[in-house]
Amino acid sequence: MIGIPVALVYVNAFEWWAHKHLLHGLGKKKESFFAFHFFDHHRAARQNKMRDEGYVDGIFGGPAQQKEALLLAGLVAVHAPLFPIAPFFTATVAWSAVNYWRTHKRAHLDLAWAEEHLPWHVEHHMGRNQDANWCVTHPFFDRVMGTATVGARHPTAHPSNGSAHA
Repeated sequence: MIGIPVALVYVNAFEWWAHKHLLHGLGKKKESFFAFHFFDHHRAARQNKMRDEGYVDGIFGGPAQQKEALLLAGLVAVHAPLFPIAPFFTATVAWSAVNYWRTHKRAHLDLAWAEEHLPWHVEHHMGRNQDANWCVTHPFFDRVMGTATVGARHPTAHPSNGSAHA
């Protein structure tokens, strides 16, 4: 059962690394497979106060959501052969992929929920520095790597601009 906490830390580290280096590093190059993230998903979120309509229809919502789902399925598939020797680790990786999808989708469809449960992810999209707060599901690895913004406020959360929490 040690595989469960090991996988949770491992997946959070992977989430940080993939978001930073694949989705933003390579994703800022328009010809890259990962360009969907920065040029489609981030654009939609910033233009619509965090909302990305592509998530309304889930994995069939648009190219960004389809590619995100493909990456998560790839994460699970790459680890599946480990199941016979590390079933708890492998199952937790699979659960984490589903949890990531569910959490990320909700964050981009329900701003009030995201501000309450994932303020670091709202800050990632709506704050001044989109090159911080790489983790979506939990900020653990952002804290470890020093990329968490502590106490930062984003435009949608400021009481003077008509936020839902004003």
